[in-house]
Amino acid sequence: MKLGVNIDHVATLRQARGTVYPDPLDAAILCARAGAHGITAHLREDRRHIQDDDIYRLKELQALPLNLEMANVESIVEIALSVRPAEVCLVPEKRHELTTEGGLDVIGQFDALKDTVQCLSEAGIEVSMFIDADIETIVACKDLGAPTIELHTGAYCDAEPNERAVLMERLIRGADHARDLGLKVNAGHGINLENLGGILCIPHLDTLNVGHSIICRALFQGLEEVVGEMLEAMADYEG
Repeated sequence: MKLGVNIDHVATLRQARGTVYPDPLDAAILCARAGAHGITAHLREDRRHIQDDDIYRLKELQALPLNLEMANVESIVEIALSVRPAEVCLVPEKRHELTTEGGLDVIGQFDALKDTVQCLSEAGIEVSMFIDADIETIVACKDLGAPTIELHTGAYCDAEPNERAVLMERLIRGADHARDLGLKVNAGHGINLENLGGILCIPHLDTLNVGHSIICRALFQGLEEVVGEMLEAMADYEG
């Protein structure tokens, strides 16, 4: 099983101050050094974190395969066709949401999605669908011609412990059915070190895409060191 690291929130921190740092490209390079297998970045319509230039630089200036998360929007499809990341993951997107809320409505948007899946696939881009573990939706992904699904694990990860068994059963059933249909199975959303043990019960997983929890933990893992560096740099002050 591989790890794809979502670096959106490195860009969130940068955009909060309008500076040029922290740079998502630097984050991607560090992830590669740590052994990650891929980089995920979501180019949203509102450009709240990742920017167009980030996507081009992440494709050209770092070694890991790029998984571009995006809504089925013509202007962003055009960027994907220009950049040609290793993978595109089609996700639902609402302008006012804090983060992605639920899986993509593949059945309701089937016709519009089919054209997009076809043109991305013809460009040599692997297409993944970010979905809830619903059997009918998984079948629709197969019918679209998408070779990969990413199971939305957010409901499981955010649930109370006594509610997780039913949700895990649904994830397992969905992964089994996807595998039977010949689909590659990824998973992501809400995963952290505390709930990872449950996620590892899902069969047939190729890749876990994890972002927010890694970036948050990195802040505290490194904060003591960088405060010390600042104090050391201040020590030469002579007043």
